[in-house]
Amino acid sequence: MRVVLYARYSSDNQRDASIEDQLRICRTYAEQQGWTIVDSYSDRAISGASLIRPGIQDLITDATAGRFEILLTEAMDRLSRDQED
Repeated sequence: MRVVLYARYSSDNQRDASIEDQLRICRTYAEQQGWTIVDSYSDRAISGASLIRPGIQDLITDATAGRFEILLTEAMDRLSRDQED
C-alpha cells in the first residue's frame, strides 16, 4: 500500500520539531504495517480551522491524482479541526 504522511502544528508558540515528531511516529507505524511511504506533507504555524493551507492543498491534489491509497497522520485534529472535512 502506498501511504503519505501529514503533520501540522497551529501556532508560533509550538516548535518546528513538532512536525518531525509527528512524522517520526507516522513513519514508524507505516513501517510496522509494511506500507510504502511515497511522500509527506506539512503545514507549520497554520490553524486547522481552514483547508486553505499549502501542505493540505498539495495533499488533496495528489489524492485526486491517485498517488496514494492511505493518508496517515498522528491524530485527526492534525488534518482538520472539522471532522466533516
